[in-house]
Amino acid sequence: MEEIKKFILNLVFYVMFFVFSIIAIPPVVLLALLGSLILPKRLVLKRWRRAISWYGWVIIYVLPFPFIKVQYKDLARGDNEKGPFIFICNHRAASDAFLMACLPFECIQIVNTWPFKLPVFGIGAKVAGYLSVKEMPIDIFLLKMKKLIGEGVNVISFPEGTRSDGKDIGQFYSSIFRAAIETKCSIVPYCISGNENKPPKGSFALNPGIIKIHKLSALRWNDYRDMNPFILKNRVREIMKNELARMDQE
Repeated sequence: MEEIKKFILNLVFYVMFFVFSIIAIPPVVLLALLGSLILPKRLVLKRWRRAISWYGWVIIYVLPFPFIKVQYKDLARGDNEKGPFIFICNHRAASDAFLMACLPFECIQIVNTWPFKLPVFGIGAKVAGYLSVKEMPIDIFLLKMKKLIGEGVNVISFPEGTRSDGKDIGQFYSSIFRAAIETKCSIVPYCISGNENKPPKGSFALNPGIIKIHKLSALRWNDYRDMNPFILKNRVREIMKNELARMDQE
């Protein structure tokens, strides 16, 4: 029975993924091109980034349903601070970037080099201003981060750098935490569980199940102003590691 569900899930998802992409992407690109002729660049970028989020929301929350369900919990409901924020996420699957469509903000992502090499999607990411810290000196990265934060753009980062093997959370790189300290930006941890086999590493095959996303309380500038990047990254990693352990046991 499970194999039948898996077969149906992958058949329906990938057919719908292809059809939806063919229908949705061309008109959005056309509107962006027309908008660039009459609207300010900043407004066009904002709408382009939100369009990417809406596209991701359909891909992850609609197309695989009901075989894959996403359960989102905001564990920081009393946190009414306004952004922009730096969102720190653990990285278990290639689908993680799409899962961040749950954020109702204008966002860019810090990505590895490979997403830029994807046809269509790589171009869209570059136009949106996604950053690959591995492809630029740290001083250029920090300048770009300051500009984005100054414009009110939220930043999503997966500081493990690459997806982990299984459920263990990898060590964090320091660059994004150095950027947080330089910009005094609030850090919001996002924990993702249940996605490690959606799809498994080295495969495109999705498995039915539940993906859980927990938003944790923000670390504000006053919470970490006395920390250096090394201490800060390990502090955030420890918070996320503990929450992920609870989520995996549920």
